[in-house]
Formats: sequence, C-alpha cells, structure tokens
Amino acid sequence: MISRLPRWVWPVAWLLAFDAGAVNAVGLLGAAHQAVSHLTGTTTLLATAIADGDGLGIARFAGVALAFVAGAVAAGAVIPTNPLDLDQRQSALLAAVAVLLVLSLAAFESGSLAGLHLAAAACGLQNAMTTSFSGAVVRTSHVSGMFTDLGIALGHALRRAPVQPRRLLLCSVVIAGFFAGGLAAAALYARVGYGALWLPTGMTVVLAIVNAAHVARRAR
Repeated sequence: MISRLPRWVWPVAWLLAFDAGAVNAVGLLGAAHQAVSHLTGTTTLLATAIADGDGLGIARFAGVALAFVAGAVAAGAVIPTNPLDLDQRQSALLAAVAVLLVLSLAAFESGSLAGLHLAAAACGLQNAMTTSFSGAVVRTSHVSGMFTDLGIALGHALRRAPVQPRRLLLCSVVIAGFFAGGLAAAALYARVGYGALWLPTGMTVVLAIVNAAHVARRAR
C-alpha cells in the first residue's frame, strides 16, 4: 500500500502530524492537562472515573472520546469514495478542522472545558482523513503504531529479515512531525498560552488553500 501512495501524502502526513502534536501539547499544558489527539489514556481515565463513581470525570472523559469519534464521523460522511482523488471536499474538511481549533481556543481562554471537546473533534476529523487516504497505513494524531512499526523493523533487521524502507521512512516522517509540533507548541505556550493554537490553525488553513488551488487548477 505504501508504494502506491502519491507523493503529496508524505508532506501532508508530516504537516497534519505536526498539527496534532501541537494541539495535543496545548491540551496537556493547559489547565485541564488532558490529551486530545488520541484516546488511549482517555479511555483508561474514563474507566477509572467509572470505577471511582466520579460523575464529573465520566462526563469529561466520555465527552472527549465522543467528540473525537464525532470528528471522525464527519470526515467519513464527506470523504470521497476514492479518498486519493483530491477535490474540494478535502479543502472543506481542513477548513472545518481550522474552525474547530479557533472555537477550541476561544473556549479554552474563557475557561470552558468545551475547548477539550472541540480540540478532540478536530483531531478525530484530521486523523480520519489521513487514515482514509492511506488505507489505514498513516494515522497522524498519535504515534504508538509508528513506534511499534519501527520496533518491528528493527527486530527484522536483527534477524536479517527483509525490512520495508518506505515504511520506516513513513513512520519517521509522522513521528518527526508529531514531535516537532509538540516542541513548537510548548515553546509558544510558554509565551502566549492558548494562543499557541494559532500555529496549527494557520498551518491547516494554508493546507486547505493549497489543496483548493490545486484542485481548481487541475479542473481547468
């Protein structure tokens, strides 16, 4: 599958992983200290909240999970049958991610936990986009799978089994993007607080504009 991915997937995967890493860093550094780009820890926190009978915790963690899923549902309802066929629907989805991030920023700055839900929805939406156009090979909002694949490849190398270099490169691209996004957002958060969300928002807007221009030019 990786060998059939078009060249544009690689930079887009890095950019979207950067965005997700940045959004997740802001969620963790903010008042709620909550991851929003993936649901592994959130699912565990929900389970412990249920075990403790913590109603507020249940509402908070279940809300984040449902918001992430809602974002993925929205993407699934809009993405073309062949997601590699770029059209303006991808531009619209990217614009929706940007809008969700702006709303999340406003909610965070007003002290509302709705910021978590809006940020999680944005991450679920963009992760569903990349999952769809890569055939589930690329997931940009979390990197556990990427690190697992790296470990498997190293194990194969130790026993001199064949290793897929393109797979290794793709894992490295996503991990590097996610890490760079977290690093940049953390540096910005120390200076401008939740305003750090303008970085992934702006990058998403630029990506939406580039896609829209590409589709329009190709249609001529």
